[in-house]
Amino acid sequence: MSPRRRSSAAADRAERAIVRRVAAQDWDRVVREIDAHGAAVLPGVLTPEECAALIACYGDDARFRSRIVMARHGFGRGEYRYFAYPLPPIVAALRGALYPPLARIANGWAKALGAATDFPARHADYLKRCHDAGQTRPTPLMLRYGEGDYNCLHQDLYGEHVFPLQVAVLLSDPRRDFSGGEFVLTEQRPRMQSRAEVVQPAQGDGVVFPVDHRPVQGTRGVYRVAMRHGVSRLRSGRRFTLGVIFHDAK
Repeated sequence: MSPRRRSSAAADRAERAIVRRVAAQDWDRVVREIDAHGAAVLPGVLTPEECAALIACYGDDARFRSRIVMARHGFGRGEYRYFAYPLPPIVAALRGALYPPLARIANGWAKALGAATDFPARHADYLKRCHDAGQTRPTPLMLRYGEGDYNCLHQDLYGEHVFPLQVAVLLSDPRRDFSGGEFVLTEQRPRMQSRAEVVQPAQGDGVVFPVDHRPVQGTRGVYRVAMRHGVSRLRSGRRFTLGVIFHDAK
Protein backbone atom coordinates (compact mmCIF):
# COMPACT_ATOMS: atom_id res chain seq x y z
CA MET A 1 0.00 0.00 0.00
CA SER A 2 1.33 3.44 -0.92
CA PRO A 3 2.01 6.04 1.84
CA ARG A 4 -0.91 8.12 0.54
CA ARG A 5 -3.31 5.18 0.78
CA ARG A 6 -2.04 4.27 4.26
CA SER A 7 -2.59 7.87 5.38
CA SER A 8 -6.10 7.91 3.91
CA ALA A 9 -6.97 4.58 5.55
CA ALA A 10 -5.72 5.84 8.92
CA ALA A 11 -7.80 9.02 8.56
CA ASP A 12 -10.88 6.95 7.71
CA ARG A 13 -10.37 4.79 10.82
CA ALA A 14 -9.95 7.87 13.01
CA GLU A 15 -13.12 9.45 11.62
CA ARG A 16 -15.10 6.23 12.16
CA ALA A 17 -13.83 6.11 15.75
CA ILE A 18 -15.14 9.64 16.37
CA VAL A 19 -18.52 8.67 14.92
CA ARG A 20 -18.67 5.62 17.22
CA ARG A 21 -17.76 7.69 20.30
CA VAL A 22 -20.51 10.20 19.57
CA ALA A 23 -23.07 7.47 18.90
CA ALA A 24 -22.15 5.75 22.19
CA GLN A 25 -23.01 8.82 24.28
CA ASP A 26 -26.03 8.54 26.58
CA TRP A 27 -28.20 10.98 24.66
CA ASP A 28 -31.18 10.51 27.00
CA ARG A 29 -28.96 11.76 29.84
CA VAL A 30 -27.80 14.66 27.68
CA VAL A 31 -31.41 15.75 27.13
CA ARG A 32 -32.20 15.48 30.84
CA GLU A 33 -29.15 17.50 31.88
CA ILE A 34 -29.70 20.25 29.33
CA ASP A 35 -33.34 20.48 30.41
CA ALA A 36 -32.34 20.66 34.07
CA HIS A 37 -29.14 22.71 33.96
CA GLY A 38 -28.72 24.20 30.46
CA ALA A 39 -25.64 22.14 29.57
CA ALA A 40 -24.40 18.55 29.44
CA VAL A 41 -20.96 16.96 29.19
CA LEU A 42 -20.08 14.45 26.44
CA PRO A 43 -17.19 12.45 27.94
CA GLY A 44 -14.21 11.61 25.75
CA VAL A 45 -15.42 12.65 22.31
CA LEU A 46 -11.77 13.25 21.37
CA THR A 47 -8.68 11.34 22.48
CA PRO A 48 -5.64 13.10 24.00
CA GLU A 49 -3.79 12.43 20.73
CA GLU A 50 -6.56 14.09 18.68
CA CYS A 51 -6.56 17.04 21.07
CA ALA A 52 -2.78 17.40 20.69
CA ALA A 53 -3.06 17.23 16.89
CA LEU A 54 -5.56 20.10 16.85
CA ILE A 55 -3.48 22.21 19.24
CA ALA A 56 -0.45 21.64 17.02
CA CYS A 57 -2.26 23.05 13.97
CA TYR A 58 -3.17 26.35 15.69
CA GLY A 59 -0.13 28.11 14.24
CA ASP A 60 -0.78 26.93 10.66
CA ASP A 61 -2.28 29.97 8.92
CA ALA A 62 -3.44 27.89 5.95
CA ARG A 63 -5.95 26.09 8.20
CA PHE A 64 -7.82 29.24 9.20
CA ARG A 65 -9.81 32.03 7.55
CA SER A 66 -9.49 34.68 10.28
CA ARG A 67 -7.98 35.50 13.68
CA ILE A 68 -9.73 37.52 16.39
CA VAL A 69 -7.86 39.19 19.24
CA MET A 70 -10.59 39.54 21.83
CA ALA A 71 -9.29 42.64 23.62
CA ARG A 72 -9.54 44.68 20.41
CA HIS A 73 -13.30 44.15 20.30
CA GLY A 74 -14.15 44.19 24.00
CA PHE A 75 -14.81 40.43 23.96
CA GLY A 76 -12.38 39.64 26.78
CA ARG A 77 -8.71 38.60 26.60
CA GLY A 78 -7.18 35.84 24.51
CA GLU A 79 -7.75 35.01 20.88
CA TYR A 80 -9.54 32.64 18.56
CA ARG A 81 -9.25 31.52 14.94
CA TYR A 82 -12.02 30.38 12.58
CA PHE A 83 -11.18 27.35 10.47
CA ALA A 84 -11.31 27.59 6.70
CA TYR A 85 -12.93 24.98 4.48
CA PRO A 86 -12.05 22.18 4.08
CA LEU A 87 -12.15 21.59 7.83
CA PRO A 88 -9.51 19.33 9.40
CA PRO A 89 -10.79 15.72 9.26
CA ILE A 90 -11.14 15.54 13.06
CA VAL A 91 -13.30 18.67 13.12
CA ALA A 92 -15.38 17.66 10.10
CA ALA A 93 -16.01 14.18 11.51
CA LEU A 94 -17.01 15.54 14.90
CA ARG A 95 -19.31 18.20 13.43
CA GLY A 96 -21.02 15.68 11.17
CA ALA A 97 -21.43 13.06 13.91
CA LEU A 98 -22.77 15.47 16.54
CA TYR A 99 -25.35 17.12 14.31
CA PRO A 100 -27.99 14.31 13.96
CA PRO A 101 -28.63 13.71 17.70
CA LEU A 102 -28.54 17.44 18.35
CA ALA A 103 -30.98 18.05 15.47
CA ARG A 104 -33.46 15.73 17.20
CA ILE A 105 -33.15 17.83 20.36
CA ALA A 106 -33.42 21.05 18.34
CA ASN A 107 -36.61 19.86 16.63
CA GLY A 108 -38.09 19.02 20.02
CA TRP A 109 -37.27 22.52 21.22
CA ALA A 110 -38.82 24.10 18.13
CA LYS A 111 -42.01 22.12 18.67
CA ALA A 112 -42.15 23.02 22.36
CA LEU A 113 -41.76 26.73 21.54
CA GLY A 114 -44.26 26.64 18.67
CA ALA A 115 -41.59 27.61 16.13
CA ALA A 116 -42.03 26.78 12.45
CA THR A 117 -38.33 25.95 12.03
CA ASP A 118 -37.38 22.33 11.38
CA PHE A 119 -33.88 20.94 11.17
CA PRO A 120 -33.05 18.23 8.60
CA ALA A 121 -31.51 14.96 9.75
CA ARG A 122 -28.25 15.47 7.79
CA HIS A 123 -25.85 18.28 8.47
CA ALA A 124 -25.08 18.64 4.76
CA ASP A 125 -28.73 19.48 4.14
CA TYR A 126 -28.73 22.07 6.92
CA LEU A 127 -25.52 23.64 5.59
CA LYS A 128 -27.14 23.91 2.15
CA ARG A 129 -29.92 25.92 3.76
CA CYS A 130 -27.34 28.23 5.33
CA HIS A 131 -25.34 28.57 2.10
CA ASP A 132 -28.45 29.29 0.03
CA ALA A 133 -29.10 32.21 2.41
CA GLY A 134 -25.56 33.56 1.95
CA GLN A 135 -24.14 32.03 5.15
CA THR A 136 -21.12 30.34 3.57
CA ARG A 137 -18.21 31.00 5.94
CA PRO A 138 -17.29 28.12 8.28
CA THR A 139 -17.79 28.75 11.99
CA PRO A 140 -15.86 25.98 13.80
CA LEU A 141 -13.06 27.68 15.70
CA MET A 142 -10.21 27.23 18.13
CA LEU A 143 -9.73 29.46 21.15
CA ARG A 144 -6.44 30.08 22.96
CA TYR A 145 -6.18 31.56 26.46
CA GLY A 146 -3.09 32.41 28.49
CA GLU A 147 -2.70 33.54 32.08
CA GLY A 148 -5.17 36.34 32.87
CA ASP A 149 -7.28 35.71 29.74
CA TYR A 150 -11.06 35.28 29.80
CA ASN A 151 -14.07 35.32 27.49
CA CYS A 152 -16.99 37.64 28.20
CA LEU A 153 -20.51 36.22 28.26
CA HIS A 154 -21.87 36.14 24.71
CA GLN A 155 -23.96 34.32 22.08
CA ASP A 156 -22.70 32.96 18.75
CA LEU A 157 -25.17 34.33 16.19
CA TYR A 158 -23.96 34.71 12.61
CA GLY A 159 -26.99 35.24 10.39
CA GLU A 160 -30.63 34.42 9.77
CA HIS A 161 -30.16 30.66 10.25
CA VAL A 162 -29.11 29.69 13.77
CA PHE A 163 -28.78 26.11 14.96
CA PRO A 164 -29.80 26.30 18.63
CA LEU A 165 -27.10 24.07 20.14
CA GLN A 166 -23.32 24.03 19.96
CA VAL A 167 -20.44 22.05 21.47
CA ALA A 168 -17.17 23.18 23.06
CA VAL A 169 -14.44 20.54 23.37
CA LEU A 170 -11.64 21.11 25.88
CA LEU A 171 -8.34 20.30 24.16
CA SER A 172 -5.98 21.07 27.06
CA ASP A 173 -5.65 19.00 30.24
CA PRO A 174 -6.86 20.96 33.30
CA ARG A 175 -4.85 18.68 35.59
CA ARG A 176 -1.59 19.70 33.90
CA ASP A 177 -1.92 22.59 31.46
CA PHE A 178 -3.86 25.35 33.24
CA SER A 179 -5.80 26.46 36.30
CA GLY A 180 -8.95 28.56 36.42
CA GLY A 181 -10.62 29.04 33.05
CA GLU A 182 -13.95 27.47 33.99
CA PHE A 183 -16.70 27.29 31.37
CA VAL A 184 -19.59 29.47 32.55
CA LEU A 185 -23.20 29.76 31.38
CA THR A 186 -25.91 32.14 32.54
CA GLU A 187 -29.63 32.01 31.94
CA GLN A 188 -32.11 34.84 32.30
CA ARG A 189 -35.64 33.71 33.06
CA PRO A 190 -38.47 36.24 32.75
CA ARG A 191 -38.88 38.42 35.84
CA MET A 192 -36.15 36.48 37.69
CA GLN A 193 -32.48 37.10 38.47
CA SER A 194 -29.86 35.44 36.28
CA ARG A 195 -28.65 31.95 37.19
CA ALA A 196 -25.07 30.78 36.58
CA GLU A 197 -23.87 27.25 35.77
CA VAL A 198 -20.16 26.31 35.86
CA VAL A 199 -18.94 23.28 33.90
CA GLN A 200 -15.46 21.76 34.32
CA PRO A 201 -14.86 19.18 31.57
CA ALA A 202 -11.80 16.96 31.31
CA GLN A 203 -9.49 16.91 28.29
CA GLY A 204 -11.37 15.63 25.25
CA ASP A 205 -14.82 16.16 26.79
CA GLY A 206 -17.43 18.14 24.91
CA VAL A 207 -19.96 20.47 26.50
CA VAL A 208 -23.34 20.80 24.77
CA PHE A 209 -25.15 24.06 25.45
CA PRO A 210 -27.66 26.47 23.84
CA VAL A 211 -26.49 29.12 21.41
CA ASP A 212 -28.94 31.81 22.52
CA HIS A 213 -32.03 30.38 24.25
CA ARG A 214 -33.76 27.18 25.35
CA PRO A 215 -37.28 26.13 26.35
CA VAL A 216 -38.16 25.64 30.03
CA GLN A 217 -41.29 23.98 31.35
CA GLY A 218 -43.10 26.29 33.76
CA THR A 219 -46.33 25.99 35.72
CA ARG A 220 -48.21 27.76 32.91
CA GLY A 221 -46.50 26.04 30.00
CA VAL A 222 -43.21 26.28 28.15
CA TYR A 223 -41.33 29.56 28.02
CA ARG A 224 -38.05 30.75 26.53
CA VAL A 225 -34.96 31.60 28.59
CA ALA A 226 -32.00 33.55 27.22
CA MET A 227 -28.57 31.91 27.56
CA ARG A 228 -25.03 33.27 27.38
CA HIS A 229 -21.68 31.55 27.79
CA GLY A 230 -18.08 32.49 28.48
CA VAL A 231 -14.85 31.45 30.22
CA SER A 232 -13.64 32.69 33.59
CA ARG A 233 -10.15 34.13 34.11
CA LEU A 234 -7.26 31.74 33.54
CA ARG A 235 -5.04 31.78 36.61
CA SER A 236 -2.08 29.98 35.08
CA GLY A 237 -0.96 28.04 32.02
CA ARG A 238 -2.57 27.86 28.60
CA ARG A 239 -6.01 26.59 27.57
CA PHE A 240 -7.14 25.53 24.06
CA THR A 241 -10.74 24.82 23.13
CA LEU A 242 -12.44 23.64 19.94
CA GLY A 243 -15.80 25.30 19.29
CA VAL A 244 -18.21 23.36 17.06
CA ILE A 245 -20.97 25.59 15.69
CA PHE A 246 -23.37 24.04 13.20
CA HIS A 247 -24.61 27.07 11.24
CA ASP A 248 -22.22 28.92 8.95
CA ALA A 249 -21.76 32.70 8.89
CA LYS A 250 -22.38 35.50 6.41
